[in-house]
Amino acid sequence: MKALLLIDLQNDLCFGGAIEVPEGDAVIPVANRLIPDFEQVIATRQWHPADHSSFAAMYPWRRPGQIIEIDGQPQLLWTMHCVQGSFGAEFSPKLHISQINKIIDTGTSAQADNYSAFSDVDQKIDTGLLNYLHSKHITALYILGLPIETSVKNTALQALESGFDTYVFLDGCRGEMRPATEEMIEGGVTILRLDQWEKYRHQQDKIRLL
Repeated sequence: MKALLLIDLQNDLCFGGAIEVPEGDAVIPVANRLIPDFEQVIATRQWHPADHSSFAAMYPWRRPGQIIEIDGQPQLLWTMHCVQGSFGAEFSPKLHISQINKIIDTGTSAQADNYSAFSDVDQKIDTGLLNYLHSKHITALYILGLPIETSVKNTALQALESGFDTYVFLDGCRGEMRPATEEMIEGGVTILRLDQWEKYRHQQDKIRLL
């Protein structure tokens, strides 16, 4: 079985959000178009406590974009975003959330960063996504979301490592496109465009009518 995985289609990553991805809103219609084609639709959302260690506001005289050291490890500082229960953490109001089967929260620990839908950066905190996919007998994962250079790319590569046939809809992503796309292709991820999917769906419909 195949599943559609929507990565962080939240207000804070869309137009006017705290960590806005340029043209991030453009992926929402792509997501809405694809949702009906999948029996399983999963959405991740960043769901940070207000005192998350990556927020620059936690450190006097620090600002977003700076790198500090925490427990001997470098930490990139961010503007506060996707705080649990906040408007910024909500899904885009244009997203058809009623058709989503499962929500996976990421970044819920104040001391850990998540740049993948599967686990934190140290792979010590499991989000539960892998177990859910196995419980639904998912073998192929189709991914889109924001931003492509971190959460989408890392999720896709980790999905491959976990044994899933992995596809990324390029039309459904925004961010630093070229380097992330090249890295995913080199890693074995299949890159798709919406028109290719439409052609595939049309062929499948014709087969069913025979």
